[in-house]
Amino acid sequence: MTAMLRLERVSKSFVMHLQDGKVLPVVSGVSLEVAAGECVVLGGPSGAGKSSILKMIYGNYRCDSGRILVRDRDETVDVASAEPRRIVRLRRTTLGYVSQFLRAIPRVSALDLVVAAARDQGVAADEAEARARGLLGQLNVPERLWSLPPATFSGGEQQRVNIARGFVGDHAVLLLDEPTASLDARNRAAVVDLIQTKKRRGVALIGIFHDEDVRDRVADRIVDVTAFAAAAAA
Repeated sequence: MTAMLRLERVSKSFVMHLQDGKVLPVVSGVSLEVAAGECVVLGGPSGAGKSSILKMIYGNYRCDSGRILVRDRDETVDVASAEPRRIVRLRRTTLGYVSQFLRAIPRVSALDLVVAAARDQGVAADEAEARARGLLGQLNVPERLWSLPPATFSGGEQQRVNIARGFVGDHAVLLLDEPTASLDARNRAAVVDLIQTKKRRGVALIGIFHDEDVRDRVADRIVDVTAFAAAAAA
């Protein structure tokens, strides 16, 4: 199986500049890979560094050392050393991020937000709208809300709009940061179905799931990050 994502001895710490430069170790020596069509789940207790690992993969956090290799069509990009503009291009073409939080844009409808995410990847307008409608329906967002700005929605409705944005495109690698947190059983099942569909299409997924039932239904492997956190603290 082709590895779409590979981490090689990645380390991260934070410098607390307001506390006399105190260094806070997070993780050290993180090594893992995710193949096409595979879902790898990061396990371990709260504070072990799971979200930090996802944010390093996405390029929001800069790692201290190591390599983060993402297969982008015919080349491999090292997120750890890539220029910011290259990371932006990588996000448009290959690397997607799905979280439980939506950054709502005033006066932009829920449907248009989801359509825009597909259009950013080059999906034709008609196809983008069809995908957006299908996902909003699958995620049980009432159709009467589609033309409204989601800033006025409930937290759960905003979360499902954000999930639709994350899944509407054709990213080859998807990062899932607790996408099912706070969802009811019906909508958790809908997200599980979306993940399984992406796996069948050969997408590589890596994520965090605190819901054990969801985790067990989607995970091909679980990587416990506790050892990486312990190595950083040693």
